[in-house]
Amino acid sequence: MLTGLFEPIHLIVILLIVMLLFGAKKLPEIGSGMGKAISNFKRSLKDSSETPDHEDKLESKK
Repeated sequence: MLTGLFEPIHLIVILLIVMLLFGAKKLPEIGSGMGKAISNFKRSLKDSSETPDHEDKLESKK
């Protein structure tokens, strides 16, 4: 169903549509914002995976 979805011509068309919608000057800002959002998401996943281990250690000390 989704075969051939990300062929180069499709990606070029998507990029052109995004450029028309947001303008060429906004694209770096959008990319930067998305990069920061992804890194914050990864950091929160890492922090949440470390939290239960820390709580278990605290309970075992009681």
